[in-house]
Amino acid sequence: MPVLQRPEAEARAHLLDVHRYEVALDLTHGDEEFTSRTVIHFTAREPGDTFVEIRPATLHAATLDGHPLDPAALDDNRLPLTGLAAGPHELRLDATMRYSRTGEGMHRFTDPADGEDYVYTQLFMDDVQRVFGAFDQPDLKAAFELTVTAPPTWTVLANGRTEQLPDGTWRAAATPRISTYLVAVAAGPWHSVHTEHAGLPFGLHCRRSLAPHLDADVEELLDLTRRCYDRYHEIFEEPYPFDSYDQAFVPEFNAGAMENPGLVTFRDEFVFRSAVTDTERQTRGMVIAHEMAHMWFGDLVTLRWWDDIWLNESFAEYMGYQVLSEATRFRDTWTDFAIARKGWGYDADQRPSTHPVAPAPEDVPDTASALLNFDGISYAKGASALRQLVAWMGEKDFLAGINDHFARHRFGNATLADFLDSLARATDRDVHAWAARWLRTTGVDTLTPTVTEDAGTWHLDVAHTGSRPHRIAVGAYDPDPGHPDRLALRDRFDVDVPADGAPARHTFPKAAPALVVLNDGDLTYAKVRFDASSWETAARTLSGLPDPLTRAVVWNAARDLVRDGELAPTAYLEAARAHLPHETELAVVQGVLAFARTQLADRYLPSAPSSPGHPAAATRHTALTTLTALSRDILRRTEGPGHGPEAGLRLTAVRAFIDSATTPEGIQEWLADGSIPGGPTLDHELRWRILTRLATLGAAPLPELHDLIDAELARDQSATGQEGAARCRAALPDPEAKQAAWQALFGTDPGSELSNYLFTATATGFWAAEQQDLLRPYVARYFTEVPALAVRRGPALAKAAGRWAFPAVLVEEETLRRGEQCLAEGDPTPALRRTLDDQLADLRRALRVRAAAVR
Repeated sequence: MPVLQRPEAEARAHLLDVHRYEVALDLTHGDEEFTSRTVIHFTAREPGDTFVEIRPATLHAATLDGHPLDPAALDDNRLPLTGLAAGPHELRLDATMRYSRTGEGMHRFTDPADGEDYVYTQLFMDDVQRVFGAFDQPDLKAAFELTVTAPPTWTVLANGRTEQLPDGTWRAAATPRISTYLVAVAAGPWHSVHTEHAGLPFGLHCRRSLAPHLDADVEELLDLTRRCYDRYHEIFEEPYPFDSYDQAFVPEFNAGAMENPGLVTFRDEFVFRSAVTDTERQTRGMVIAHEMAHMWFGDLVTLRWWDDIWLNESFAEYMGYQVLSEATRFRDTWTDFAIARKGWGYDADQRPSTHPVAPAPEDVPDTASALLNFDGISYAKGASALRQLVAWMGEKDFLAGINDHFARHRFGNATLADFLDSLARATDRDVHAWAARWLRTTGVDTLTPTVTEDAGTWHLDVAHTGSRPHRIAVGAYDPDPGHPDRLALRDRFDVDVPADGAPARHTFPKAAPALVVLNDGDLTYAKVRFDASSWETAARTLSGLPDPLTRAVVWNAARDLVRDGELAPTAYLEAARAHLPHETELAVVQGVLAFARTQLADRYLPSAPSSPGHPAAATRHTALTTLTALSRDILRRTEGPGHGPEAGLRLTAVRAFIDSATTPEGIQEWLADGSIPGGPTLDHELRWRILTRLATLGAAPLPELHDLIDAELARDQSATGQEGAARCRAALPDPEAKQAAWQALFGTDPGSELSNYLFTATATGFWAAEQQDLLRPYVARYFTEVPALAVRRGPALAKAAGRWAFPAVLVEEETLRRGEQCLAEGDPTPALRRTLDDQLADLRRALRVRAAAVR
């Protein structure tokens, strides 16, 4: 499919002024196709030629100002509009469109729990063409008037308030001017909860089969929504710009959520079917706050071209965490950001595919390249940069600049230059110079302390590798006199680290502290190191630091040291074993366990020692044994009636124990007994987790395992149950099971292609680190077959195949060689190429970490 080039978009924006779309969709034509009729009212500012985008199954008719156009002139997704005269025009398009099973365009889903059908749109970037014809670029905003014909039992949701007309069709209120990628429709027999707040209708919607689970959390969800809404109205002068606020939890959604104005769509895993931790509830709250921030930054004021996507995502990411911490019961959001989110940015920024937060215009020449920038840099690094900006210029001036930006560009489009000009009007600081250092550069800076002392004083020098200025807090800690296993804050002081040049020496009274923590409070984006004495103290007393955010900074530093080959993976595991049983912050426990289980055990440590007897010759089995022992420690600590944080810690430990089990003993009894001694309840999620681990370990004869999977699916006849069964079957250590899973993933029969979620479930079950000998022959097959799959199934499945179906557990030179050959000779699509690039970069790092561990 031709992708839109930036010069084409600029030429079309110069030529056209688009006023209004009238879109009529008919969803009553079966489960494969729907009809789409579009009328576009626009003006040509001068005579010229252009095109409209549409990707139909069949284009039945097209007329321009009442004159028929030849449907055969459609070239892939472009219908030429030639010889336009200056003045107003009306374009009509009549087409049949295809439903999607990949979460793009108009996605259709049949709920296996009750057989009900649901459809919803995801039109981001350039997928509006899969639903109706459009001038598909963000700076050609228009008003949209939608009507939808749907089955009689369905309810239709859209950007504006909807009503059912006497003839049974649904009509949505006309939108204000919005971009094409923000149009939204969701239709089906929804279970809905309606309320009103501040004179505005609010709604929550989910599949009927999830109704009891939504109802159980409805007060929490509405309370979060109200509190965030009110807080945004305290800090933004521009009022909420749309006529309603609906939040729909939809099935098989590729992202966390999408900021469609007036109708935010979320992945319906946020309607919790099973027990979750309070940190997971906080994450859901952050996503609610994040998407609401987009109503202003992204929807009211929209980027002009996709090089400024960070203006949408970084801002919403920052505001999501900040507003949630200010307006709700979730006060430690930045700890979760530090330990669970920020590493996403650090990792992305150290790969060859890194890019500036705000790329240069020439680096985003088309929509295909723009799509690649939705990564940890545009979200986590960008939010970190904004947090540093606020620390540098002050929150009052920052918000003043934001409000100036909204006032100047409301219902329009803006650029980075516009944003910086608004900030500059609110402060005497040189924000343009700051932006050049922070937003136009790549890579992660590193801050390293040197601590010295002489008679009665100690000195701190901060060495800086990188190119950005940093305003940081430095924490100085000493042992707590009453509790020798704890640390007490002696002093915290601000330090400005210049972008270049020798840093100033800082001198303080008294002897040197036991621990010096750079970036205490995590206000900047940089890797931090320790002086030798400080690391020795941290390794011994980390859980004794008084502030959870400080502990997160130290754990992140340890993570970076492991990834850079400067700290043995075993040392990280030893620290986790010593301190997590005493850790009270759930986000820290979850983040450290996740890194230890997925990165250390599965990638950084070999399955068998390369040199037996070598002191660093730890193996994956050693790591798993350590993690199960650690999990037992937390379970012992949390015995008894569990509520709040203790219940979350216990659930986290149970999950880690299951995932790290090296033998079926224990977890097999839990499944057979239907309970875990001391809790938590063995719900659907935990039962599938145990069964996946038992299947991976080959814990019983194959017929017995197949029977267990079938019986569990009979117990849980939901979409999640289908995914669990697919994951378990793919995980079986059996050649026939692997071949069947591979055929499901890469087979070319259109009638049997997996949906996006079933594809991911199958892929995650397939690549089991315990089964490397069985899996090794599939490495060559993967790199041979994945390019064709990406072409056949599109960008969403290409990214899923590159992320989840990649042979990441085979950390071997042969995997690297095959992958590099695929990039050189396999002609992967842009989405697949970027994902493979990142995977191979991570593979090279894993090989380096392994090599460093045995030196």
